[in-house]
Amino acid sequence: MSVRRSPSSGWSFVAASVPWRGFSQRFSFFVFSALALLLLVLSHVQPEMISSFRARTIDTLAPFLDAVARPMSAVEDIGASLRDTVSLRADNTKLRAENAHMVEWQNAVISLEKENRELRDLLHFKAEPSQSYISARVIADTGGAYARGLIVTAGKADGVREGMAAMTGEGLIGRVVEAGNWSSRIMLITDLNSRIPVAVARTGDRAILAGDNSPQPKLLFMPRDAAVFDGARIVTSGHGGIFPPNLPVGVLQEAGHGDYHVIPAADIGRVNDVRLVDFDLKGGIFNSIESRMRAESKKK
Repeated sequence: MSVRRSPSSGWSFVAASVPWRGFSQRFSFFVFSALALLLLVLSHVQPEMISSFRARTIDTLAPFLDAVARPMSAVEDIGASLRDTVSLRADNTKLRAENAHMVEWQNAVISLEKENRELRDLLHFKAEPSQSYISARVIADTGGAYARGLIVTAGKADGVREGMAAMTGEGLIGRVVEAGNWSSRIMLITDLNSRIPVAVARTGDRAILAGDNSPQPKLLFMPRDAAVFDGARIVTSGHGGIFPPNLPVGVLQEAGHGDYHVIPAADIGRVNDVRLVDFDLKGGIFNSIESRMRAESKKK
């Protein structure tokens, strides 16, 4: 540093150049480069030593890193709690609105139920047949070249009778055709001998679901002017007195040339448990045929 005299203000101090600063920076660069090169060589020559040194360094720094990370983690937890609080408030507001809407629907249902009951009494409307069901487990598959059926662990001792509908949670799969004391046989809707009156749920067009031993039974006697489309829901029509109406059967699939198939609602090939439903249909075709056969057997 040098001292100079200014004509206006007197003495002034002027910083002198320091050439040793550039030398210091270059020296530090070479030192760190050499240190990095040394560590690189040691990592190849003595990898175990470098690994041990790294592990000890991490162990030494771990408490400090943990102490630094804890406040950051606490801040993140506080932020997450705030976000959850805001989200819960929004969900609470939404649930309150949905609850008020459900209360309105509940009041409407109660009013309609009362009105429906009064109209039924006024018209002397005959209610749908009562139903009871028996749960059973599938123990055998009687499928073959000419038959499609199941054997279940429920029989007459459990209240099973011929003609009961066999269903799963997805829909109808067949009906009971033979009932022993402790087991029963179910004829599936895919069986060659199965014939079930059905209808298109949306249009009401009627047809006969006929099994052909394939996974997809076909529809017979579908009206030519029927407004059907792929994916249309097929349900029982209730005609014939075998099944009540509107039991889900499957969905329609057009096969071309005016032919239609039905993809069953239930995966019939993987049925483990069934529900045998007694809809208490009196005077149906199946019951009439059964009664006639019993009467003829008594005459003999």
